[in-house]
Amino acid sequence: MTADDVEGPLATRILNALLREDYAGLRRFVNGPTLELPGRHPVRLAAACPAFLSEYVVEPGQSLRLHDIFHTVRTVADPRDDTAAFERECLDALATARLHDDARPAVHRRLGRLPDALRTGPSTFYETLAAFNDHPVHPAGRSRAGLSLADLSRYAPEFAPSFPLRWAAVRRPALAGALPGWWPTPPDVGLASADALFPVHPLAARQVHARPGMSVAPDPYLQVSPTLSMRTVAAAPLEHLKMPLPTSTLGLRNKRTIMPGTLPDGALVERILHQVLLHEPALPVLLADEQTYGHADDPLLGYLVRRFPAEVAHAHIVPVAALLAEGPDHGYVIERWDVAALFGAYLSALLSWNVTLFRYGIALEAHQQNVALVLDDFPLRLLIKDNDGALIDPSRLRRRLPPSPGTDPRDLIDRRMTTSDPDALARVFVTITLHLCAAAPALGLAERGLLPWRTGLRMIRERLDEALGADDAFLRSRTLDADTLPGKAMLTAGTLVDKARTGAADINKHYGPPGPNYLRDTTCC
Repeated sequence: MTADDVEGPLATRILNALLREDYAGLRRFVNGPTLELPGRHPVRLAAACPAFLSEYVVEPGQSLRLHDIFHTVRTVADPRDDTAAFERECLDALATARLHDDARPAVHRRLGRLPDALRTGPSTFYETLAAFNDHPVHPAGRSRAGLSLADLSRYAPEFAPSFPLRWAAVRRPALAGALPGWWPTPPDVGLASADALFPVHPLAARQVHARPGMSVAPDPYLQVSPTLSMRTVAAAPLEHLKMPLPTSTLGLRNKRTIMPGTLPDGALVERILHQVLLHEPALPVLLADEQTYGHADDPLLGYLVRRFPAEVAHAHIVPVAALLAEGPDHGYVIERWDVAALFGAYLSALLSWNVTLFRYGIALEAHQQNVALVLDDFPLRLLIKDNDGALIDPSRLRRRLPPSPGTDPRDLIDRRMTTSDPDALARVFVTITLHLCAAAPALGLAERGLLPWRTGLRMIRERLDEALGADDAFLRSRTLDADTLPGKAMLTAGTLVDKARTGAADINKHYGPPGPNYLRDTTCC
């Protein structure tokens, strides 16, 4: 593989994203079918087919390099924009992609030797495979700021490592839920006593140890393996452990530490979702239990114990992000099953669940990493986790659900999680459920020759139409009948421009120019 096999496609994806977001007015340099920047050769553009998120894309085969992208950004950037961080992020993504290409064969050989019994339940088998894939929208998604290639090799999920955790003694923490039986006692980690023990990722140990009045216990304890999120690890057969990680992903400002309010907020949203399922028992959805957590009012000292339902112990739990990953012993992961049938059943579950939630005034930030398919002898079900990015209309929810203790969204600590604006809910539905969880997999299936785009698109339209009822005219107007669809500006808000200037209360919900409605496209089939 040549350098251009990695760098060229990465540079093209980055430029496509910058154009899609119209970063710093970049589109003003588009003249007909070309992007014409001062002092540079023009870049040829082509009509996007399918028009997923953008009407045009960079025409393939032009030998772009990252230095071309950097010149483009410097040409249009405001002096206050963090172009240096953007360049580091792109270079990190390139280095990681090359590391992946070198490591993948050996990792696949190791995974290919695992018996099927070790690929089921909430294991890291499918998580590891998914980690080799690019993010469907963020072009530099493989970058993890501040971590070296050696750090990645030791701790990142794509290398399928295992390692022992470090632990810190914490005084007077905020705690919720019952600790699991595998939690260490102070003597287990070389301490005489402690008010509470918090897990510390090895990559965070030095920073935690440097905190005033804080020290990391001398002995490591508990061998774990990283999941796709890297800061969450598999700790026991049906339990995962989430803890802060001193890095950023999907943008320099998207830090992987844990702010205190996110843990009780996520637990509250989970309780609300359980109430919805009590009223909607036909929905094929299971929820991970995220009611056990602790925090020491420090972004590097917190944890979440995630418990999975017992009925998934022997099922294949496949994150949506893993469906299109290369498997170790047969094509792509999804090819283990009937592709069209599985994709259709998945869309039915996904859209019925999220349309129902919309009626209750809820839109989940449940992207490809946080939605998994539970595949066993039962009809397909979805497994949902990590709910601290939800958006909820409290008034609308109260009209649909009778109040019950511990489920009032007005108690959310992060007030950005509540809204009275139905358009705000619709934007989350479109950008997460529709773009990332439905259309992006359909496009990936088409690119891999597994299912024609016209077939996948028809399935999305039909399943969405079936899920939308007579009282869902507003959501229909923002999806099937819309002229355009919103899209996120992830490079702009995540790295290049600070919140004070974008006006984004939440960088994960900052939107750029709208894109074409591919649901209505009949020309690229």
